[in-house]
Amino acid sequence: MGTYAINEEFLQQVETLQLLLKNNVAGMFGGTHQAKTFGSSCDFADYRDYKAGDDITKIDWNAYARFEKLYVKLYLDERQVHTRIYIDASRSIDYGRGSKALKALQLAATFAYISICNMDKVSIYYIQNKAVHTLISNMVGKESFYNQIIKLNDIVFDGDSYISESLLPTTVGYGDGHSVIISDFLTDNDYDAAIDFLVSKKRDVVCAQVLSADEIDPLQRGKVHLFDSENNERQYKKNINKDVMAAYRAAVKYMTSRLQNFCSARGANYLLVPADKTMQQIFFQDFPEMEVIKQ
Repeated sequence: MGTYAINEEFLQQVETLQLLLKNNVAGMFGGTHQAKTFGSSCDFADYRDYKAGDDITKIDWNAYARFEKLYVKLYLDERQVHTRIYIDASRSIDYGRGSKALKALQLAATFAYISICNMDKVSIYYIQNKAVHTLISNMVGKESFYNQIIKLNDIVFDGDSYISESLLPTTVGYGDGHSVIISDFLTDNDYDAAIDFLVSKKRDVVCAQVLSADEIDPLQRGKVHLFDSENNERQYKKNINKDVMAAYRAAVKYMTSRLQNFCSARGANYLLVPADKTMQQIFFQDFPEMEVIKQ
């Protein structure tokens, strides 16, 4: 399945998982997600009085025998939603010998596969500089998944990432599924507006912040020469001592906490994903605890 290497055994494990939707489902008919409207699924919802012209096959004759009044059974509607996955393809995602990039691609592939198994549509995009590029559009079904998901290997992680400037001009859909942003969010550029925009469109937003072990807890000591991975003109010569390390850890904690609190205040979901964390932990422990996924 390509260099991002999600094996068949793991995909079989996640087949039974289901993405949970908090917002009203406004997708197309034919999926597995229950909308807050009435339709023709097998899940009973309520009764209402019979009206002339109603389908007589939906009359509850047991209720008629008991109350001598005609009632029609109502069933929950089932909709096909659209999962839209955005991958930050800036150069900083390739930091850490590619471990962050690998984890980002694995996250995207797994979210896509779970959605496909829920009979939903999936589109995958990558964000680079000031544009959103479509990688896979309206993918439906397992056969399509296996044929197209290999395109993840075509992503070249380079340049910068302007998440808000890129995403705001695009079509994101309204109330019809998840929007998953996979990024390290290590940027001076704005991403707040993009999250607000998606939330305003009644999307269920998931922000997965992928960081390498060195970024979370670096081991460097002594004199070092650092380069900004997205801007080679920005260089830093620093003597890394205990005080510098303490300040760095405080900055990382502030940065991750700020994003988490920002998402929480808007009803979006946030997860810090260390690049060395296993996919089993992420999808069978972390996301179920956040009620993003149902086991």
